[in-house]
Amino acid sequence: MKISRVQATWCRVPIPYERQHTSDFGRVPTFDSVIVRVETECGLTGWGEAKAGVGSAAACAGLATIINDDYAPLLLGQDPRDISRLWDVMYNTPREGYAVAGGYALPQVGRRGLSISAIAGVDVALWDILGKSLNVPVWRLLGGKRVDRMPAYASGGWADASKIGEQLQGYCDKAGFRAVKMRVGVMDGSPARSAARVRAARERLGPDIRLMADAHGTWTVAEARAFARMVEDCDLFWFEEPVSADDKAGMAEVRRSSSVPISAGESEFTRHDFREICELRAADVLQPDLAIAGGLTEGLRISALASAYNLRLAPHLWSGAPAFAAGMHLAVTQSAGFILEYSLGHNPMLHDLIEESFPVEDGHVAIPDRPGLGITVRESFLAQYGQGRSA
Repeated sequence: MKISRVQATWCRVPIPYERQHTSDFGRVPTFDSVIVRVETECGLTGWGEAKAGVGSAAACAGLATIINDDYAPLLLGQDPRDISRLWDVMYNTPREGYAVAGGYALPQVGRRGLSISAIAGVDVALWDILGKSLNVPVWRLLGGKRVDRMPAYASGGWADASKIGEQLQGYCDKAGFRAVKMRVGVMDGSPARSAARVRAARERLGPDIRLMADAHGTWTVAEARAFARMVEDCDLFWFEEPVSADDKAGMAEVRRSSSVPISAGESEFTRHDFREICELRAADVLQPDLAIAGGLTEGLRISALASAYNLRLAPHLWSGAPAFAAGMHLAVTQSAGFILEYSLGHNPMLHDLIEESFPVEDGHVAIPDRPGLGITVRESFLAQYGQGRSA
């Protein structure tokens, strides 16, 4: 089995004005991602996803170019089932020969940033091919699923204090969610205003619904600590990304100052970033985005860190269908995995890109038995929303 083609397509899907939300990212008019297609000479095709930003909108031309111009030439003619070696080939270029032979990494500046996101997109597609070649789902390759369905939390929550309770309760009513996440942070103007919104949400939801708050890394340490103290009696399930990902020591300070659990990791790259979070005792829940952090291969390494430090794993799944499926397969197979994020924003990359769906029933997502990632990408979708050169 040999790789015959690698193609990355930047998809930009307009979001109808009435479905757009506003947060610290501003008003979000599009949903963007890079969809990666890896073809083999024997006819199997794998699908992956790479992201240039953790939010919905991003200019992804550069990311697609890295895959098409830098990585594709290295992968043509290779056996796609050699996933671990091919990860090292992309990570260590042009010194991959030394790295593979020596048993240690020799990366360059590409050890962080879009180069890792590009690796992620290819890596997920390779796991998809491996599963299809053996006619088994990816979760089987990762050691088997631990449960037949996983609890999911509804991810949204942008309304003001007068409407946030109604908005979140609507998520619960829609599909039986028993956990919901709202946005807080600099978008509110002050920690006190964010705390007021959290209190309004808790009052409407009652004590039995898990409530999370996500600041998108927009507060200073002092602001994050103040907010955490203000909401300690609101029983937050976690406080996500309280400060910038660049201030891991500051995040550890926030965690030590309050009883509210901290989650983080959606904008981190590779196991090395997550190792620092673990060593600093900066978080209770690790949230790698597999379309950013390095794919399923790196996700396994990050999961091992979570288990070793007695932390939990909840992949960041504000993404398209390939990354969502990859995160689901990882979470359901790992001892630290326990919950799935489910986007309640307008997300055509999750719902319209593929033939299948991931329905939520009674607050849970059933784990499919379909081979590979279990998705069938609509070629017409790529043709309609693909931007510029894609091959």
